[in-house]
Amino acid sequence: MNPKEKYVAFRAILDKEIRRILRIWPQTLLPSAITMTLYFVIFGTFIGSQIRDIEGFSYMAFIVPGVIMMAVITNSFTNTASTFFSAKFMKNIEEILVSPMPNWIVLLGFVAGGMFRGLLVGIIVFGIALLFTHLPVYSFGIIIAFILLTAIVFSLGGLLNGIFAKKFDQVSIIPVFVLTPLTYLGGVFYSIKVLPQFFQTLSLGNPILYMVNGFRYGFLGISDINIWIGLGMLFLFTVIFFVADLILLNKGVGIKT
Repeated sequence: MNPKEKYVAFRAILDKEIRRILRIWPQTLLPSAITMTLYFVIFGTFIGSQIRDIEGFSYMAFIVPGVIMMAVITNSFTNTASTFFSAKFMKNIEEILVSPMPNWIVLLGFVAGGMFRGLLVGIIVFGIALLFTHLPVYSFGIIIAFILLTAIVFSLGGLLNGIFAKKFDQVSIIPVFVLTPLTYLGGVFYSIKVLPQFFQTLSLGNPILYMVNGFRYGFLGISDINIWIGLGMLFLFTVIFFVADLILLNKGVGIKT
């Protein structure tokens, strides 16, 4: 395939994903918008009004970047995992694999679809957050870098989940039992500086902590960790997950029987 044909193949997969996401928006977009609004109301307004400012910022402003990142992580991962497994289950993945397009184009198409949903939900949640608080921007470049890389990493991770999943129940195992606990323990609703030293050290092993704090730094200019370590970690995860996904697709793991 020449470059133009590869681009057309990539766009075909991405356009299908975008149309699917927008067509069933009550399932793909609305739930996250409602859930994150409840977080703002309960944690930011009711509980936050009883909490003192954190490094000069209101509690609501402090949690908004973490809540946005939580939405991006969940939706990027879930979209890619569910749509790839559905393609396997409905057997239409075979139509894609027998086409002349290389597997890396297939990979990029599904990952771009996951990124689209994750970033779109993130924008929606950001718009809702502005109804509750004013959010400054400390570094627009840091914001873009962290949210894009996070969407890429979790879209790639979702594809791994979709490749290995053999039934629908297995698609939700990682989001429920791994991502949710790591997200809640990743500094979304608190600063790890308030934790005892042992738990501060333990929290440093949670990769989502670096993503949340890096994104928060882009808005507020404050962080519990070194943001450059966070960026390096995201680049490393991107390379590892991309290579792993491509190897598995090339071998037909979870696809060929």
